[in-house]
Amino acid sequence: MSITSRLLIAALSAAPCLAPIAAMADDAIARPMLPPFYESVMKMKPEGKLGQVIRQEKIATSIKGAEAWRIAYVSSDLNDVKTISTAVVVAPEGKAPKGGRPVVIWSHGTTGGAANCGPSQVLDPAKPLNLYFRIGGDSWTDYGLPALEQFIKSGYVVVGTDYQGLGSPGKHQYLVARTQGRDAINAGRAVGTIKEVGAGKKALGIGWSQGGGSTIAAAGQPDYIAQKGTARDGLEFVGFVAMAPDDMAAVVPKPTDAASAKNAIDELTQTFSGNVFEFAHFAMMLWGIQAAYPDKLKYTDVYTEDGAKALDEVYRTKCIHASSDTLSYTFGNNYKTLMRADRQNELAWAQAFQTVSVPNDVKPVAPVMIYYGNNDTTLPPIQHELYRKNMCAIAGANVGRMQLPGNQDHFSTPGLSEQYYLPWIADRFAGKSAPDGCASN
Repeated sequence: MSITSRLLIAALSAAPCLAPIAAMADDAIARPMLPPFYESVMKMKPEGKLGQVIRQEKIATSIKGAEAWRIAYVSSDLNDVKTISTAVVVAPEGKAPKGGRPVVIWSHGTTGGAANCGPSQVLDPAKPLNLYFRIGGDSWTDYGLPALEQFIKSGYVVVGTDYQGLGSPGKHQYLVARTQGRDAINAGRAVGTIKEVGAGKKALGIGWSQGGGSTIAAAGQPDYIAQKGTARDGLEFVGFVAMAPDDMAAVVPKPTDAASAKNAIDELTQTFSGNVFEFAHFAMMLWGIQAAYPDKLKYTDVYTEDGAKALDEVYRTKCIHASSDTLSYTFGNNYKTLMRADRQNELAWAQAFQTVSVPNDVKPVAPVMIYYGNNDTTLPPIQHELYRKNMCAIAGANVGRMQLPGNQDHFSTPGLSEQYYLPWIADRFAGKSAPDGCASN
């Protein structure tokens, strides 16, 4: 190797440490440009009833016998603060049957934290689920709706929420499952108010990864579902399908004091800091949790001043894969230096992991079915294994869990699950009793 080559390699290796981080103040961070529909939504206020549609536009879809819309609707976060969420809606053409069409509510996996990360923003969002990392993936992000053609042929309405902050005002509360669960519930209410859609009151939630957590979090909020005075009261969930769902509360012991809180956060930090991709997701999770509790938590409790500023700017302006690449390019293997050695306020953070996550002490309002791969290292199966154990200890709960055949990982789960969840969903809408998921091993 030449001296020039050695010097070049040394320079590249040292680059992440050469200069301090230059970060802008919040009001100076450039917000990503958005399509016109979302630019108008960003100027709106969350005024109205839960599930009230405050903006909609019809869009094209390649699905035969279907029509589609983008919508913005009123939702709320886990603190009952009103928010706005956006979504894509696809429904069969023609007159709906008496009683209306069944509603399938899709909760998507991680796309990022910036305002331009909502899946409904792509040019043609009303398509079957399209995953960026698979052969045939044709976008920089995951988008679309699972089993869309089959659902439309079955006469279902399908709505896919973007979650608050992903195309609407406010900071996205990433992995705050209770908030995303409410976005899903209110999406079901919203489609019931659009006359052209013909939606009935029977609904089923389905989600993957972050959206799997959203789905089972929705299942554990009976009081929110039963609220009166919404844009459409009486939404009746018949089931929930969760593919590789997250549930941090199930794996993080409830903290009893500062020492147990420190141990819990130590374990999480070590688990999700093995590489820059894991670190990017974990740091964004803390960013999202802080957004849910801005008066109790500070990002600088966990990250250095420079680190917090840099991460905040990244997540406000980039979606997850660009965020990860930016951290890799900027910091290389030194990304861990963004974390404080002396974390602060650890008990409040550890408690927040419990309160933002899936309710683990409330019986789901309808049967739950979980599908997963044995080789899922992104969201280890122990999370939903413990969730099912917690739920099945509650009288009357029905939570099934199926390991998919073969050596499946996190990203092969949605496609392979389809052949199993389609008949399960059809049976729930048909009024058939679900098998007792808690009776099986």
